[in-house]
Amino acid sequence: MPDIYKIMNNNFKTIDFSHLNSIVGGDEGFKKELMSIFLDQIPVFIKNMELFFADNKLENLAREAHTAKSSVLIFGMNNTGTLLKDIQFWAENKKTEEIGPALKQVQSDLNLAETELKDAMSGE
Repeated sequence: MPDIYKIMNNNFKTIDFSHLNSIVGGDEGFKKELMSIFLDQIPVFIKNMELFFADNKLENLAREAHTAKSSVLIFGMNNTGTLLKDIQFWAENKKTEEIGPALKQVQSDLNLAETELKDAMSGE
């Protein structure tokens, strides 16, 4: 597995809240709304990508990775965004051998992001 997939670990925050703050421009209501939407999306992204990969529905997997990539980038999750871009490319080109390990890392990143979002929302 390439080194980029090992960059994210528990010593770093998964979400770059400064990036999110720059997007919302100080609108805390909008920030909370985006956080809530992403919290709802995370389990759906994980479930769909796992199912599409397991069922070898690579076109669907590529679309889901593309959609998830847009969401994670809003939250400054650049490494996860890169992984999702790779998954999308591999799925579109039927290079399935790389997808499994990358998908596991994305799932881990999304689970950490979910925890961080819940903590951030409960602290406000």
